[in-house]
Amino acid sequence: MVSVVPFIGRRRELAALTKRLDRVRRSGAGSAMAIRGRRQVGKSRLVQEFCDKAETPYLFFTATKGMSPVEAVEAFCAELKESCLPADPEQVVRVTSGSWPEAFRVLHSAIPPTPSIVVVDEMPWLAEQDDLFDGALQTAWDRLLAAKPVLLLLLGSDLHMMERLTAYDRPFYGRADTMALDPLDPAETAGALGLTGGDGIDAYLASGGLPGILRAWPHGTPPLEFIRQECEDPASPLFGVPESVLLAEFPAPDQARRVLEAVGSGDRTHATVAATAGGREGPLQSGSLSPLLRRLTDEKHVLAMDEPLSVQPGKPALYRIRDHNLRMYLGVLRAAAEHSHRGRPDLAFGLVRRRWASLRGRAVEPIVRQALGMAAAAGELPWPDTEAVGGWWNRRFSPEVDLVGADRAPVARRVLFAGSIKWLGTPFDGHDLAALRRDAVQVPGFDAEAGGLAVVSLSGVHPSVEGVGLVWGADDVLAAWG
Repeated sequence: MVSVVPFIGRRRELAALTKRLDRVRRSGAGSAMAIRGRRQVGKSRLVQEFCDKAETPYLFFTATKGMSPVEAVEAFCAELKESCLPADPEQVVRVTSGSWPEAFRVLHSAIPPTPSIVVVDEMPWLAEQDDLFDGALQTAWDRLLAAKPVLLLLLGSDLHMMERLTAYDRPFYGRADTMALDPLDPAETAGALGLTGGDGIDAYLASGGLPGILRAWPHGTPPLEFIRQECEDPASPLFGVPESVLLAEFPAPDQARRVLEAVGSGDRTHATVAATAGGREGPLQSGSLSPLLRRLTDEKHVLAMDEPLSVQPGKPALYRIRDHNLRMYLGVLRAAAEHSHRGRPDLAFGLVRRRWASLRGRAVEPIVRQALGMAAAAGELPWPDTEAVGGWWNRRFSPEVDLVGADRAPVARRVLFAGSIKWLGTPFDGHDLAALRRDAVQVPGFDAEAGGLAVVSLSGVHPSVEGVGLVWGADDVLAAWG
């Protein structure tokens, strides 16, 4: 029987929201916060949980994409009237002009003299339909709302527009704190599902830590068994959630979508992405591809770029899908979903099972590097001067060193350790150690005499392996988030 996953994690985020509401209570003045995060990451659920626990009157308004200003303002006033915010709902005036300044005056009159919360969800959709919305919000905040004991929470899934909301050249600059809401981390994901070790990390790789998928995951079910079950359901959130993200952010099959899908299919370098995302006329030209990669990395935050870490500048940069569920979806789950839609769950799961080991072996690398980076920041590594953890490769990708620890990035002064990630069903053994020693000396700045070696292995280390300064397993990786 599938059990509904209760609200999990988010202790830091709830504490941050509570802190700001307490500030409102003490000062009697307003406070604003802009919360951004990808779709399905749990922004609305977090804020609803906060409102429920705050025991404070609140308004929770969710915008609708494509709704005209007239419709949006009418919906806002209707939601305000139905909320627990106004003392007398009949006094809430219906605004039919589509004027946000007028709507904000109605809101001002409905806010009680005691602390309250106002939530505007998917705010970028309002600004998308009304160029004057940002200015109207700033004017209303400065002249009316900031003097009230209200906590204003502005939520949005369009990361670039939400970042722009509080940028220095925008009307609301300096008026709101910001919170970037990421998916649940690996430890929260594993804990929510009652999984440990490699199963916990695999669950994070499959779900991306997205609550919409975790809610459908039976407690204690191993990842591959869950995927097998979901292959029998074409409407599974395992397939539907990432597809909805793609359709929302990349509705048209344009060049940006082709570049994203090229990276998702396994192309990592500028040249291979250009070849795959091109057409009959040949690879995408650098003049087109480079701005697209920058937009997908810096604005949309859907791609991440990794650079080789050593004492020398290195190339090439490698691109990957930032969200783990979307990465697995583009890598194999979308193809599995097509089999599932045709009534062939056996073919769907067979495809996943064949590709799973290689996909997760590559996908786990940034998770391990991040875990080691957090352990380094906490002073828990044998090399106390470590401040950056990455990988190293040359233009031929021969060799590729999974782990490099250094005193800074992207160009280090000192390389402190090199390491290997083995995410397979066999232990790290003497052959693996010999390969690590051979490859590590090619990392510019690594000293075989002074530098250390690190091993992160899913299946442990063979007793014959000696001379390694750090050995981690899957539980150690999860513990970094503990």
